Amino acid sequence: MALRFYNTLSQQVETFSPARDNIVRMYTCGPTVYDYAHIGNFRTFTFVDLLRRWLRTNGFGLDHVMNITDVDDKIIRNAVAQRKSLAEYTAVYTEAFRKDCATLRLEEPERLVPATGHIDDMVEAIERLSASHHTYSSEGSVYYRISSFPGYGKLSHNDFSGNLAGARVDVDEYEKADARDFALWKAPKEGEPFWETALGPGRPGWHIECSVMAIKYLGETLDIHAGGIDLIFPHHENEIAQSEALTGQPFARFWLHAEFLMVEGQKMSKSLGNYFTLRDILERGHSPEAIRYLLASVPYRKSLNFTFDGLKSAKTAIDRLRNFKLRLETDRYPEGQSEELAARTAQACKGFTESLNDDLNTAEALGAVFEYVRDANSAMDAGTFRAGNAAAALELLALFDSVFAVLQPAASQGTSDAGVDALVAERTAAKKAKNFARADEIRDQLLAQGIILEDTKSGVRWKRKSP
Repeated sequence: MALRFYNTLSQQVETFSPARDNIVRMYTCGPTVYDYAHIGNFRTFTFVDLLRRWLRTNGFGLDHVMNITDVDDKIIRNAVAQRKSLAEYTAVYTEAFRKDCATLRLEEPERLVPATGHIDDMVEAIERLSASHHTYSSEGSVYYRISSFPGYGKLSHNDFSGNLAGARVDVDEYEKADARDFALWKAPKEGEPFWETALGPGRPGWHIECSVMAIKYLGETLDIHAGGIDLIFPHHENEIAQSEALTGQPFARFWLHAEFLMVEGQKMSKSLGNYFTLRDILERGHSPEAIRYLLASVPYRKSLNFTFDGLKSAKTAIDRLRNFKLRLETDRYPEGQSEELAARTAQACKGFTESLNDDLNTAEALGAVFEYVRDANSAMDAGTFRAGNAAAALELLALFDSVFAVLQPAASQGTSDAGVDALVAERTAAKKAKNFARADEIRDQLLAQGIILEDTKSGVRWKRKSP
């Protein structure tokens, strides 16, 4: 099955391939660094990571740009309140975002670009839009005239034809039904930071940032533009209006949007006490792998209900896969190969691949893997699993983990694998020498570090407990 994605623009599932050079030119909306990113943000960023990994598995190269919004209304308000420069204020949360991404094993894009590094490019773009009569000025600010762009509304599929009378909006975020001329350049209010430019003193609006950086690094037409569903309107709709007015070309061929995350069945809200950053959840003792697994387990176009019971189930699922991998690597099986099991492994691999090719259906992909693990474990228990079947089974797990990235325990869990192996060998030698006190001491030492030993007929196996 060819790779297919649901395109928000066409409202259809379409076969995907890059326009040229086998390189996917992709732009995704990054964080607004006014605070620590919350778990809803990371639902979208995890989707983007899965998308990256699966595009590469399909043989495509990547040129992926993600922005860092380091100037907007919230950032300015908070920085002014704390008497910090924008750079000082946003540096803390930019670095925190990068660390959180690394914790969740999210690959860093080929280019992670801050908005404030591109002010001159934005000024030049606004001047070009003005020259082609898409803008007007008022009280030192420059606004995009949405009535000048006949296609406005084609991404959100809203009919704004009766609502393009020229009312203005100055804030970066506004209501879905509120189609208004939006600010490209904002005159500074008293006490706010600003840039001195050919447009006068001020700073860019949120929407122009992404258009300018996407076109600068990826060209006039992107292969994929992705983000959360909340960005369809106004942000992405405004990006299209600006970008296509600048270039005369389609801005993006495919638009992919991740659905909302709920927490315990409710919209996340600080007032409800269910607002969590990644750091909040880690502090409760949950592992990064369990969080990543839960965020990835529901297909991106379906709403995800994030629960703490769900995190426990995610841990159990990961442990099941790790234990299966441990059996493959350490148990001894009769020589030869079971053709029936070889066919079953190939079927599971095909099911996994076709599920992800079908608009990243992660739920079906996981189902294909876990049904296979159940069947293979049953074959092991019945003595029908053969040594020749292990390599293909491990390859399936490697394919799974190249996308889901949860099988390797976090590196911060104490003793290294080599160190554990050395202690296990010392314990085995102690038991042979009938030094059972030392053997028990080593077992207890490892258990205290979250490492469980299993004595089997094939020898000693060990595994790490998830936090």
